[in-house]
Amino acid sequence: MCGIFGYVGSKQAAPIVRQGLKNLEYRGYDSWGVVAVDQQQLQLVKRVGEVPDTNELVAKLRGTVALAHTRWATNGGVTQITAHPHLASDGRFALVHNGIVENYLQLRDELE
Repeated sequence: MCGIFGYVGSKQAAPIVRQGLKNLEYRGYDSWGVVAVDQQQLQLVKRVGEVPDTNELVAKLRGTVALAHTRWATNGGVTQITAHPHLASDGRFALVHNGIVENYLQLRDELE
């Protein structure tokens, strides 16, 4: 199980999605992450462990659009690398998903 929370609006998004993750933490407690968009620049924070009770770690993320994920590892290790969101190698987009992407090779080939 995992929890996914997003926000698009007029307020600073990172604190809102961090609180959303805290509310969804029962769906995943191994790791968490937040990506925010500020003037089309992606900013990312992700950590192993529980979602923090304060906004200290996400306070530097600016922007009114954010995506967040809390993970319960069913596959792969519990590491900062496997925590979501994942950034594209060129930094142009971020994604989160729930579960195992079985057809990842086919998707990779199509994207390449």
